[in-house]
Amino acid sequence: MPGAAAGTAASGAGSAGAAAAGMLPAQEAAKIYHTNYVRNSRAIGVLWAIFTICFAIVNVVCFIQPYWIGDGVDTPQAGYFGLFHYCIGNGFSRELTCRGSFTDFSSLPSGAFKAASFFIGLSMMLIIACIVCFILFFFCNTATVYKICAWMQLTSAACLILGCMIFPDGWDSDEVKRMCGEKTDKYTLGACSVRWAYILAIIGILDALILSFLAFVLGNRQDSLLAEELKLENKDDGNA
Repeated sequence: MPGAAAGTAASGAGSAGAAAAGMLPAQEAAKIYHTNYVRNSRAIGVLWAIFTICFAIVNVVCFIQPYWIGDGVDTPQAGYFGLFHYCIGNGFSRELTCRGSFTDFSSLPSGAFKAASFFIGLSMMLIIACIVCFILFFFCNTATVYKICAWMQLTSAACLILGCMIFPDGWDSDEVKRMCGEKTDKYTLGACSVRWAYILAIIGILDALILSFLAFVLGNRQDSLLAEELKLENKDDGNA
């Protein structure tokens, strides 16, 4: 009888050891998956940060450069217009007379240009503030910082949309008509053409929307990542 009992105990210990051995590979696989998950999230986060900086540069360039619309082959005058700075020829020489400043809104030829300058400038300030918020990754919850940046990027995109939609409303101003001809009207450019800064601003809208969507996804992944870490810690504590 003692021998049988010892055999039973030995078999029970063996089955328990086999079960424990069977559990170890599953835990190891979970840890490997978790490690890869963290590595991929960080890599995507770095790319997101790089493209956010690129978008900020695009936004600044669109705001500063005066090449939103410009003259064409059949325009009465040579010149170009930006958000708050424009240059027009006088018809007798190739020299352009430049006017307009962001610090002096009264020099802008249209209220629509003033509104567009405000919204594009606000978009630029928001994305710069988003980059400044990168410092918070060292002090605050990562998921929270991603979501803050996502809302800032989404708002920046909304401001860009408003600026790009409002800007053509000022094409009926006297200064634009002097360059583009009398057929020019609101949202009708006449003999002039759209220049690269306006196109770049429209591309920037798509960029900002994609970046904000990616930031929301990264924020949600960080939440699930924290939950996975807690599960692994609980399993390790239970095995201990």
